[in-house]
Amino acid sequence: MTIQTRDQFWNALGNNSTRIVIDKASLSNTALGQIHSLWRATGQPGQGTIPGAAAACINTTVGALGFTQQTAPATSYLGILEGLCSNAGTTLEIHDRLVASGNMSGVVTTAQTGFDLATFLASNNIDARKGDANYSDVQWWLEWYTDTGASAVTATVNALFNDASSANLTAISLAATRRASLMIPLNGLIGAAQAGRFIQGINSVTLSATTGTAGAFGITATRYRAAMYKPIASARFTQNAMDLGFPEINNSACLQVVQIAATTTTGIVRATGKIIHG
Repeated sequence: MTIQTRDQFWNALGNNSTRIVIDKASLSNTALGQIHSLWRATGQPGQGTIPGAAAACINTTVGALGFTQQTAPATSYLGILEGLCSNAGTTLEIHDRLVASGNMSGVVTTAQTGFDLATFLASNNIDARKGDANYSDVQWWLEWYTDTGASAVTATVNALFNDASSANLTAISLAATRRASLMIPLNGLIGAAQAGRFIQGINSVTLSATTGTAGAFGITATRYRAAMYKPIASARFTQNAMDLGFPEINNSACLQVVQIAATTTTGIVRATGKIIHG
């Protein structure tokens, strides 16, 4: 059964859990406040591959934090997390990486096709993993895997909304040389005319000109699960289940590590915790 009492929680924390370990090398070319995926950082979990066409990510995908799958009605929750970073003032986020693509190019100026998350709902437990039926729990990103070129361009992103309408998001100015690991959030770019709608998919991304280097980037859909702020460099901080919001971790969840940088590198990120079951 699901964890419903304090005794069940403590029993699961001590006797029925999966230990997770994060030990990721620092990534360079970052800036204060930028959001960076550690999907391609070396360490533990292993370096994730660069995706091609849009595909679902699951708990056994290389790059994910694996955990023991449960049989209903038992489920899993993030029970505790403790960690540090070699840089002060950083934030570690845990996301469920739902679907990702990485086959977009910085030298293509025609519309490059995204994906509709609805087409993935019937497998890999994506329907449950995405959260609310109206897609309000899904976060959308442009994610870079290798650097694009030195020419600054504008990206026009055409989104599909949960009411079946489509519209362009606020145009994105891409400064010179967008670096590998950068994640640009898209949810906050929904225009005033689409207020109250939620992104269900990305129809296309169109660059105003070539960046000069193809690189590789794409669309990523995630569901935020938890975060930990680390204000002091190389000091270990702990958050219990209540601090984390006691998020449910659905079967097949592809748990991805994301870092909000505070300086020119992400810093070395080390953390451990428990996904508890019951």
